[in-house]
Amino acid sequence: MLADKIAAYRETGKTPMITPARYKTQYIWLREVDSLALTNAQLHLQSAYVNFFSSRSSGFPRFKSKKTIRKKYTTNNQKGSVRIENGKIKLPKVIVQHREIIGIIKSVVIEQTPTSKYYASILTEYESQVSEAALKKFVGLDFSMHDLYVTSKGERANYRRLERKLSRLCRQHSRTKQSSKNREKLRQKMCLVYEKITNQRKDYLHKKSYKLAEEYDTVCVEDLNMRSMSRQMRLGKSVADNSFGKFREMLNYKLYF
Repeated sequence: MLADKIAAYRETGKTPMITPARYKTQYIWLREVDSLALTNAQLHLQSAYVNFFSSRSSGFPRFKSKKTIRKKYTTNNQKGSVRIENGKIKLPKVIVQHREIIGIIKSVVIEQTPTSKYYASILTEYESQVSEAALKKFVGLDFSMHDLYVTSKGERANYRRLERKLSRLCRQHSRTKQSSKNREKLRQKMCLVYEKITNQRKDYLHKKSYKLAEEYDTVCVEDLNMRSMSRQMRLGKSVADNSFGKFREMLNYKLYF
């Protein structure tokens, strides 16, 4: 669709509206795919065009690479096409349910990780009532480059990382021959280490944010522009490893509810 939009603009100077239906005659296998998944691909392309023309920070839409490490698609629930049956999510493919689903299912995003694991992220809609509580316990958090944060009581938080093993694999990977089997094996090993580091960090952030939300009624967090810090101070890797911005997001929704 992107290629046809570009070609049409070069010939006529206009960007036409193109739908996936026009390709089903030429590519028969598209009929085997969930039609709403194709529609969402079209909507994502339209959003990319809108963002490009409305915001200078967004670049021109790019083609998807076959070698991308993250693959996903989005589908919507239409008249019960996505539902829970016997602990499984009903989709064009069957996926085991991980946790209880609350509310009405609106859409589902299916993603394949670099280590060939599949995840379903489900968007639901339900009514929630937030109860107000008396604020008695307070704590302040200060960003720390070496630790995740330092509390107003002097407590610090930090966690271990598998950086040495990852750096060793990266060196080995860079020395292998392009398109070789050994290079692909090392890439898979690197993906597993990356995934483990990501899961460790996410698990740690969830546990720390949950503990703070349970112990305190109000948490005051230092307001910092993490992106500017990483660029101006040349500390991009250190700031990214801390994931302080993600930690603040977790605190926000856990304390709100």
